[in-house]
Amino acid sequence: MPKLFTIGEALIDFIPDTRGIELKHVAGFTKEAGGAPANVACAAAKLGANSAFIGKLGMDAFGDFLIETLEQAGVDTRRVFRTKEANTALAFVSLKADGDRDFSFYRNPSADMLLSADEIDGNWFAAGDILHYCSVDLIEAPVKYAHLKAIEAMKAAGGFISFDPNVRLPLWADQEECRQTILQFLPLSHLVKISSDELTFITGIEDEKEAIASLFVGEVQAVVYTRGSEGAAWHTRSYDVSVPGQKVTVADTTGAGDAFIGALLYQLLLNEGSAAELDKAKALRILAFANAAAALTTTRAGAISSLPALHELPSL
Repeated sequence: MPKLFTIGEALIDFIPDTRGIELKHVAGFTKEAGGAPANVACAAAKLGANSAFIGKLGMDAFGDFLIETLEQAGVDTRRVFRTKEANTALAFVSLKADGDRDFSFYRNPSADMLLSADEIDGNWFAAGDILHYCSVDLIEAPVKYAHLKAIEAMKAAGGFISFDPNVRLPLWADQEECRQTILQFLPLSHLVKISSDELTFITGIEDEKEAIASLFVGEVQAVVYTRGSEGAAWHTRSYDVSVPGQKVTVADTTGAGDAFIGALLYQLLLNEGSAAELDKAKALRILAFANAAAALTTTRAGAISSLPALHELPSL
């Protein structure tokens, strides 16, 4: 099987002991490993994928914990660098009554932001491999240029590029800079995963169909549109398929989107890392598989700790 590489932030999520109150009133937290690219690497690895994480952590106890967590999930950490120049990023999460979240981040700067282009080796990648990234580490910092080099190197190797904007506006000094940066990276990607609460912000278009159509720029082959409890849709230039949401008792939505895309990319690895070659029926099956992974994740607390194993999901 080809290999999934994810690049970007790994951090510590501090999850509140009490649901439904503002962050300022939370008295206690539970430490959980997090960061969307790290979560995705773990999600795919727990399903059986050959998975690696590219990033940078502080030389601190939190960095040690993240390395151990990634390795326990089966993720290759040989491309995780360590630094004394900044600490590992922290995120304090406030859970609303419906399981949704608010975030407060501590990363000014954090170690992940210091990953440099010089640390990316194009020889890591091979034909059929997948590189997945998000927008949190596309801020104006060395890590942005590490992403650009990794994308270029993966394409040169004949690999596939997956982008989940995963918008976190509190991490940007300017919302328009966030939007424009995402628009800059969209054409570089083969697959774009976008959620219903991000679509209008990123595209500037209110009409859903028009907004999704506008994402087919540059090298984009497929757009995966997630709608939370209402399910998800797979769009290409030639066909669309969708699956409904699953009714579950939600405990925590943290990591659900990452479980979704991790499961989807796992299936693409089985398909030799290509979305362009999928027919309508296969795309529908992959979408249903990913949707089941996300739904199961929401019934458990935490991000990486809640990710499903392959035997817990329906077979294709």
